[in-house]
Formats: sequence, structure tokens, C-alpha cells
Amino acid sequence: MADKARVVARFVILSLLFWLPAPRRKALERWLRGREEYKKLERADWVLMSWGKSGRTWLRVMLSRAYTQLGGLPASELLDFDNLKAQDPRLPAVFFTHNNYLRDYTGNWQSKAHFAGKRMVLLVRDPRDVAVSQFFQWQYRMRPRKKFINDYPAHGSAIDVWQFVQDPAVGVPRIVDYFNDWAASRDQLDDLLVVRYEDMRADPGAVLKQILDFTGTAVSDEQVAEAVQFAAYDNMKKMEQEQYFKGSGARVKPGDRDNPASFKVRKAKVGGYREHFDDAQCAALDAMVAKLDPQFGYGPRAEQASA
Repeated sequence: MADKARVVARFVILSLLFWLPAPRRKALERWLRGREEYKKLERADWVLMSWGKSGRTWLRVMLSRAYTQLGGLPASELLDFDNLKAQDPRLPAVFFTHNNYLRDYTGNWQSKAHFAGKRMVLLVRDPRDVAVSQFFQWQYRMRPRKKFINDYPAHGSAIDVWQFVQDPAVGVPRIVDYFNDWAASRDQLDDLLVVRYEDMRADPGAVLKQILDFTGTAVSDEQVAEAVQFAAYDNMKKMEQEQYFKGSGARVKPGDRDNPASFKVRKAKVGGYREHFDDAQCAALDAMVAKLDPQFGYGPRAEQASA
């Protein structure tokens, strides 16, 4: 209830301060959102960190099904922080974050001190695929207000996918910086597991089991296999079309049922970014990704080794 009260308080405060200049309103909203996230972080059993469009929804569905099997809960229950724990205390409260608004609240722009003592899973994906997927999220699914407060191109901007992925604020250069920042911060973190989307595509059961073991929930091999099957691509598309998950809001819901590009579950391909660009553009993206810390394994044409 406290979490919902803070969300309501944010809307009330922002509505009363509508007269503030846009930059002030943006800073205030980000701080208030950061406060809401920080309160959840304090109570979380573990943290799932990612950049947007890195496969988090797919992983969330697999985790949800593994946990609901363990707790004897309906498969339509989608993990949303502590909703499953409230029904079965054996299940964890999982905090999903991008470490975006949190920094506005804590002031830790470089430090990861606010994550001290927390077990963390960092989900990464090839920045080239992430940026393309984020373009479709921005174009068809992202609300105008989220574009405003997160410094995305303004709603209705006439830019194409190539312009978007080059943008240093939201495209490949920004994603590379984000991953490099986490690589440089590993010494600040007590327990960190790095998981690659490409490895999940290759063997989702093995990666899901690795995450469950790391975060301390005992799930049988049979339950892992069921969770993987439940979250398979075709079934995910079907569940999104039917709005299967109870109370998930817009999280697993198409922006437009008649537009495949507006679905949360779109293509889920490794190296799919190459379908959108010519050879010269792909080479330019390769040069951007060459600046990424090699520990992530995303050198030029890395997707060929992972497919």
C-alpha cells in the first residue's frame, strides 16, 4: 500500500506544480520516481538490472512461471516486485530497474553505493539489437511523458531508425557507455551475475537455472523446463495478443493489435539489427561497439558466434 501511496503522491504533487518550468518539472518527477524505486530497493531480495529492450520481459515471464509453480499460484500471475511474495513468503521480491531515476534520488551518478549488500543480476544484450528494438519501443509504445522525462526524441519527431541508433543520448553510443559503466563498477558490488540475452536464446533453461541458483530459489529441473516452454516466443506472442497476464497493464500488451511492430514481443532475433541497415551502416555500428568492454563479448559481428 505504501508503494501505491507514493505513486499517488507523485501525481498529486506534479498536478499542483504544473506551473513550474518544464526542466524543473522533469527534475522533480525523476526525483519522485527515484524515491519510489529506492523504497523498493530497500525491501528487495534481489535486483534485476538492464537497459531497456534487453529481453527483460521474456526473463520476467520465465521467472514468473518458475515461481508460480513453486508457490502453486496461477500461471497468469506476472512477477511485479513483491506480488508473488505476498502470496507465498518463500518467493522473492525482485526489483526490476535500469538505475535511471534512482540516481536522481540518491545523487550517486557514478557510484553504485545504493546497491550495497544486494544480490544483482545484470542482463545485457548486443547494443546494436537493443538500439533497434528501442526505436520501435519509442515509435509505437512509449508514452509521450516518458519520452519527455527520459530525454528521448520528442513525441512525433520525424526520425528514422538509423538516426535513432546513432543518437548519443539514446542510441548505441549511450548503451555502450551504460555497459562500460557497469564493467568499471564491478568492484563496488558484492554479488553480481552478468547474463547475456544471446546466451538465453541459445540455452534458456541453463541461464534461468543459473539465475535461480544465484538468487537462492530452489526450483526443480522440471519446473525450469516448464517455465522455458511457457515463455517460448510463439506462446509469448499469443499471451500478449490475448492480454493473458492479470494486472500487467501495458507491460505485456500490444500498442496496436493490427501493427506487429507495436508488440512488446516483436522479433526476438540475435543480430536482427542487420535487417535494417546496409553494409556501411553496419560497419559504423561495429565501430561504436568496438568501444565496449570486451568482457561482454560484443565485438564486431559478435552475433554470428552467438546465433
